[in-house]
Amino acid sequence: MAKCDVCGKDIAFGIKVSHSHRRANRTWKPNIRRVKAIVNGSPKRIYACTRCLRSGKVTRAV
Repeated sequence: MAKCDVCGKDIAFGIKVSHSHRRANRTWKPNIRRVKAIVNGSPKRIYACTRCLRSGKVTRAV
């Protein structure tokens, strides 16, 4: 679910560090939107990140 169908951006893993420098694993999820877009000439619902929507990589279907 948390993956962009256009650019392939996925969940990123890392370490959360508190003020006292205690470390814990965490994830960063991309900002994904389910949009109706033109794919191969026909409208289709896809998952696209907001960066792809902003940059114009996705043509929205009306």
